Amino acid sequence: GSPTWLPSSSSAPLRRPAISVPPGEAPRARATSRDPEAMSAIQSVQVFGRKKAATAVAYCKQGRGLIKVNGCPIELLEPEILRLKTFEPVLLLGQAKFANVDIRIRVKGGGFTAQIYAVRQAIAKSLVAYYQKYVDEASKTEIRDILMQYDRTLLVADARRCESKKFGGPSARARYQKSYR
Repeated sequence: GSPTWLPSSSSAPLRRPAISVPPGEAPRARATSRDPEAMSAIQSVQVFGRKKAATAVAYCKQGRGLIKVNGCPIELLEPEILRLKTFEPVLLLGQAKFANVDIRIRVKGGGFTAQIYAVRQAIAKSLVAYYQKYVDEASKTEIRDILMQYDRTLLVADARRCESKKFGGPSARARYQKSYR
């Protein structure tokens, strides 16, 4: 026989339950990613920044100058010593460039230093991508040149990774001591 959890072949095909809509109200259409009209309303770009094992995903959209990291304002980012590193793109380009965008960043993996570097890269790359897509090519090139001139890692990920340990020594390169007598 057929398993109990499967409907028998003689029964009608399964249908989704009807959604109840209050009387006098039309059912609302859900905005999906396939619906171009719903998506064109929000101007947004999604960009990532990486450093070692840390990955920061920045979602940049039209707004009023908010920058949040994991839901918390960038001004409260820990550790305090490295907080200035995340401000670098803003300080280099001036607040005017960030005044009409909101940037929300999710960051995970790596240590706190790597996370800070991933966040600053995500901020810089997201602004460049936003200006390329929605503003104009000239201002995007201007922003890109300023950032590149200051520090290349703001736009280009650092490809260096930790080298793996080998046998015959305590680390990747160091060997165990040997004595001759």
